[in-house]
Amino acid sequence: MSRGNGAAPVFVSSKAAESVFVWGEAIAALSEAYAATSPPSALPSRTVGADDTAWLRTLPALPPAGRYFGAKLMAVSMKAQVPGVDYVIVLYDRETSRLAGFVDGHRVTAYRTAATSAAALDRLAPSGAVRLGVLGSGLEASMHVRAFAAVRSLEHVSVFSTTQARREDFAAAVAGDLGVPVEAAGSAEGAVAGADVVLAAARSHGEQPILYGDWLPAARTVVSIGSTVPSQREIDVSVVAACDLIVCDTVEEVAEQTGDMLAASHAGIDFRERTFSLHQLLSGELDGRVDEATRSLYKSVGGGLQDIVVAEVVLRKALEAGLATTLPIEFERKT
Repeated sequence: MSRGNGAAPVFVSSKAAESVFVWGEAIAALSEAYAATSPPSALPSRTVGADDTAWLRTLPALPPAGRYFGAKLMAVSMKAQVPGVDYVIVLYDRETSRLAGFVDGHRVTAYRTAATSAAALDRLAPSGAVRLGVLGSGLEASMHVRAFAAVRSLEHVSVFSTTQARREDFAAAVAGDLGVPVEAAGSAEGAVAGADVVLAAARSHGEQPILYGDWLPAARTVVSIGSTVPSQREIDVSVVAACDLIVCDTVEEVAEQTGDMLAASHAGIDFRERTFSLHQLLSGELDGRVDEATRSLYKSVGGGLQDIVVAEVVLRKALEAGLATTLPIEFERKT
């Protein structure tokens, strides 16, 4: 389904996004987008505006090959009686220069983070079946296991989170959906023991590390997604020290704005010479650095490119399926 120059914008709900989303398509689209070369001006840094009672974050991007460009917006007001965050991805159409649509960003955010991690994992992890250790049982952890299953056969999954009922529910859901053996482990260390791939997707309530380097004798690839600002912690500095290769979706933001990497710097760990961008990985620049013996860390803070690429896939498929809601609005256009 195509939209003409004068078409009204559409809205794609999280329910519609869920019904049309396919992991393989999103992973392929993100791999292509990150492999391409973009001018820095097309992928500006995220911005955060804040005062004493509210904050607003924006993540803009103009993907190099996509039809759409735009930004994800999210905001919180501390005056709200019911806490929570609304995410919206706003897409403009390169072909018409019109506002094309609004995509509910809640589920897309989880999809894009996991799909980007899977694109990295596909280049970093040894080929063949893997044993996966998971720390966390929330939405991000759930999405990552399913994304990883799209690029690797999962021989065994072990999960730990601090609430026994939640980790047992998580294990049952993954086993039921993916048909793989899943164990609800009694400790974080137990969950990652013997794992080839480790996913850290759960910061502690006290912002203390949940994963340590001496727990990783077998692990070849670690994926960490839970520490995205200076105040947050997820992996211990010993994990950073133990990895031969570090890949980041946005190198400067990961190195200078995440609590884990700031702590590593303060501990005197020099990781910058081992740190590379996801573009370098997916464009093939690092092929000679990755082998069966390499222990790699992929660390993510998220980015607008991921949001816009996955939102485009979702919008296109929702339009094709008739699941995008045309909005009864018209913008007055300045010419």
